[in-house]
Amino acid sequence: MARWSSFAFRHGFDLGSNFHDLRPLGTGASGLVLSAVDRRSGQRVAVKKLALRDAMSIKHALREVKITCRLQHENIVRVFEALGPCGQPLPHNLTQVTEIYIVQELMETDLAQILEQDPLPVAHATLLFYQLLRGLKFIHSANVLHRDLKPANIFINTEQMLLKIGDFGLARIVDPHYSHKGYLSEGMVTKWYRSPRLLLFPNNYTKAIDMWAAGCILAEMLTGRMLFAGAHELEQMQLILDTVPVIREEDRKELLRVMPSYVNHNWKVRRSLQELLPEVEEEAIDFLEQILTFNPVDRLTAEAALSHSFLRQYSCPQDEPVSLQPFRIEDELEDSLVSEHGHWDSLSSDLCWKQQDECGSTQSMSEMGETEEDEVQKDPRANSTSFIEEALVDPDKTLSPFQSP
Repeated sequence: MARWSSFAFRHGFDLGSNFHDLRPLGTGASGLVLSAVDRRSGQRVAVKKLALRDAMSIKHALREVKITCRLQHENIVRVFEALGPCGQPLPHNLTQVTEIYIVQELMETDLAQILEQDPLPVAHATLLFYQLLRGLKFIHSANVLHRDLKPANIFINTEQMLLKIGDFGLARIVDPHYSHKGYLSEGMVTKWYRSPRLLLFPNNYTKAIDMWAAGCILAEMLTGRMLFAGAHELEQMQLILDTVPVIREEDRKELLRVMPSYVNHNWKVRRSLQELLPEVEEEAIDFLEQILTFNPVDRLTAEAALSHSFLRQYSCPQDEPVSLQPFRIEDELEDSLVSEHGHWDSLSSDLCWKQQDECGSTQSMSEMGETEEDEVQKDPRANSTSFIEEALVDPDKTLSPFQSP
């Protein structure tokens, strides 16, 4: 016990008297994570510490709390509350505090740890991937991009075979009624799960980047190995081009312009997805080919993917809810205003700082059960890239839903 208390002390965790028995869990995209027992409920929870160093870190922290609080869904990790130092309520002026603690439900394990052992049986992979898409459909319907989907951010309770998407530290609000082209920060997805267009154009992307990452994760579930594991971004693109066909003429022209020496000029892949994944059944290959498309316009959305025959056993559109309160451009602009002035009064109706049942809920999933630096285990596969200061969305550029990621 003293060892864990010492660890919490060294890393500046100050949760006050409501939490005890602190133990290290790992690192998220934007902070250190411990588990602790909440004396008020007797429940062990996960607690993520976000350091508030400057206006930009305040902006990112507010965005993460706001997004995770509103995304109440059975396949998304629940956030119970956000606290300030000593476990106190957050002050209205965030410049008065140096950290925020996000208290959320604790899951048993994550997909990265499971896949270190063996690939999943097809039946298990199918069930878990259905839940991943079900959660992703809800996230995207709320106009949110996760931007860091990878096995380490997908949490699982093995007894119930329940999957939840977590770690929204790099998530971003994208309003489809506005053009975000050129105004998004560089794509944050860990390189092994980045779509080809994200590798080419890191400041221009859509929800389709999450679907590409999901497709890579499904392949990893079925084989136990990463689909495209380049040592650097150039090799990553080469591995993709070796397997994913480039069909559209505009994509071919762009590739010839930016990386002509890496392109097979007859546009034939060196080995198909079927050849790359010989142990994967034909129906799953067909599914993957519709998700892992070079151009995002041709890629299945989460909603469309849920209807594919690979998931027929679980598909139930009536039990695949969408967000009834999607984020808008104003939510993203408010974050910038708050980061400049240090106040979140204007957001108080949107940020539910108290227990999660004050944040609303979604309809239930009938077939799934409900669920209540040296010593830290880091993701062995890859860490996400660090934050890059983000430019604001241009509110003057309105457009119908944009096409390329």
